[in-house]
Amino acid sequence: MNASIDLNSMPQTRYTWLVMSSAIIRPRSISGTVAVPASKSHTIRGIVIATLAEGRSHLLEPLDSNDAHSCIAACRLLGAAIEEVRDSSGRLRELVIDGTAGSINPPENVIDVGNSGTTLYILAGAAALTRGWSVFTGDHQIRRRPVRSLLNALVDLGAEAFTTRDEDAPPFCLRGPVRGGRTSIECPTSQYLSSLLIALPLADGPSTIDVPLLHERPYVDMTLAWLADQNVSVEREDYRRFRLAGGQAYRALQTRVAGDFSSATFFLCAAAITGCELRLEGLDMNDSQGDKAVIDILQTMGCSVAFDDGELVIAGPVRPEDGGAHLDGGEFDLNAMPDALPALAATACYAREPVRLINVPQARLKETDRIAVMAAELGRMGARVNELPDGLEIVPAESRPVLRGAAVEGHHDHRVVMALAIAGLGAAGATTVSTAESAAVTYPGFFAQLEMLQNV
Repeated sequence: MNASIDLNSMPQTRYTWLVMSSAIIRPRSISGTVAVPASKSHTIRGIVIATLAEGRSHLLEPLDSNDAHSCIAACRLLGAAIEEVRDSSGRLRELVIDGTAGSINPPENVIDVGNSGTTLYILAGAAALTRGWSVFTGDHQIRRRPVRSLLNALVDLGAEAFTTRDEDAPPFCLRGPVRGGRTSIECPTSQYLSSLLIALPLADGPSTIDVPLLHERPYVDMTLAWLADQNVSVEREDYRRFRLAGGQAYRALQTRVAGDFSSATFFLCAAAITGCELRLEGLDMNDSQGDKAVIDILQTMGCSVAFDDGELVIAGPVRPEDGGAHLDGGEFDLNAMPDALPALAATACYAREPVRLINVPQARLKETDRIAVMAAELGRMGARVNELPDGLEIVPAESRPVLRGAAVEGHHDHRVVMALAIAGLGAAGATTVSTAESAAVTYPGFFAQLEMLQNV
């Protein structure tokens, strides 16, 4: 199997198969090595900065997914020339990007970001550098994502912007250029701030950003690391205020994209759920990605973690033969890693003590309201889940096995789909997850990778 899955033609196996956009997961033991795909967050930041840079950039081993393709298409509309270099097997090895030197073109067509919220928010700032109008839209989930706070900040800095339906969501129209100045913006998603940090160094004048609220700080650290590599000057007071000089520039880059802890989370949690051992390759523990803290959470819950010849080796506690709970509980703050909530919620169903996943209200603003969705779908599988304003509480099941197979709805949300799939690995009976094709948004090879893991 390759990384591009045809859900209608993927062959049936004894354990897992995909039929008509549904994944059928049967309980199983797993072992083997997982090649972790490249980081979506790093890939998109690299594409956007290379688009704004002068000269030819080389982005090595980028993520090859629907979100990445949406960003590539959008940046081409803004004037970048982007070549996808693939090997003989069709694997994407490199993006060669001829940048715009900050001279963004008014796009000739509507910018449709598909399902990519990262592309939507980060490219809004870049599009505000041009004097022409840009129109942004996306799929049905994107058209519910809040955007007015970011647009208001860009207007404070010299742009013009409005939403076409007079709602706090795309489609929206935007025209620059931003000149610099001062704005204050609450950031329930860090992508608002990352958008401003990437765009404003190219404004004519200096800018000051006051940030009274900020979630997901590690993703701001990631953006700041990209800017530091570009020698872009940023002064800040903790995470409350940022000052950027105008008139700066980006230079061509050559960099290899790090592995994605957000994608790795599903297999880390799969090892915890099944009580099996997996090896994960391609992760950099020095990277700024917030989801690497999932490893610490799983260790607290009883998993063992080691590093062997550059690979991360994780093993879950041995499961009882009757499928009973085997993990420890606890309370975990997910503010810095909201994307981990679905997978950790699935994992928490196998704990013998309560698990509270808290301080992550922004999870309600993703592709779906992931707090409500995960509570509902895990409930279909027999879990006892209490929905909190800012998270979830999972209470140990009174029955054994702790979860039962069921037909569950993926809600066209890639992380919900993958989380429900790993939940099914430990359930009694088959679990059918609808809209399984949505995994391709960030992890096209997820089900193929799951299928290739050996049974023990």
